[in-house]
Amino acid sequence: MSKGPPFPASPGRPNANDRALERAGLALRMQHPVEAERIAAEVLKANRGNVRAAQVLGQALLMQNRGAEAIAPLERAARRGEDPVVETLLGAAFALTGRIDEALEQLRRATARRPPYPPAFLEHGIQLARAGRFEEAMAVLESGLAFAPDAVDMQRELAALHLKRNDRIKAREILLRALKVAPDRPDLLSALAQVLLLDGEYASAAETFRRVVALRPDDAIARAELGRCQLEMGERDAGEASIRMATREKPELFGRAIMSLSVSSRGRFFLRPSAAAKFLRG
Repeated sequence: MSKGPPFPASPGRPNANDRALERAGLALRMQHPVEAERIAAEVLKANRGNVRAAQVLGQALLMQNRGAEAIAPLERAARRGEDPVVETLLGAAFALTGRIDEALEQLRRATARRPPYPPAFLEHGIQLARAGRFEEAMAVLESGLAFAPDAVDMQRELAALHLKRNDRIKAREILLRALKVAPDRPDLLSALAQVLLLDGEYASAAETFRRVVALRPDDAIARAELGRCQLEMGERDAGEASIRMATREKPELFGRAIMSLSVSSRGRFFLRPSAAAKFLRG
């Protein structure tokens, strides 16, 4: 599930429940789902028909990967009306518990609502892609972007699908458009850097990966890919240093690091894994 959808404030003068749910919404935005869950559950205990409380509770549970628990309150809320927020959350909950057909049906309903709810298109596209239905996923994301052309999360997912089809020209075009809206989004920069790397534009890719690492210093994958670019540019010492640092930060990248060293035209080849491990440990 993507990051939480915005929960609109209740119209008119807020009552105690409204104020409580505002606090719960703030807790979600601050990445405190346990606190949001507690508040929303208290509101629902007093008023089981409060749809907004069910939305907040469902989102809080999903953020904790507790999709099975989110289904019941979201299903009750869904029966009370045609709410794309509830349907989107319920679709995500079904998907998290492996009920893919039900997830896609809920998300299909959510994307059919008008006015359109952009997060529904994003979630629907993600779940279709995970089910291997790439053409349908692309169609859903494109239709969502027709309603919300600056929705960078949808652009990111659509670019990833084009990249799966090896359409790097289209992927690059979409990512560059997204970066005009969100120039400092590390995920967008990392995706663009990967396209540049695949196209052999090592200097541009390296500079973009540097921006990712500056924004997200603990991104070991970006650091390892920076090292790969540096190797291809002939900056052997710098490249090896970047790859060493990445494997120290994230030891599970060991295999990927060895591959980067061996496939580079200016890399290294090791006959024994122990020799590679010794080298990466410096």
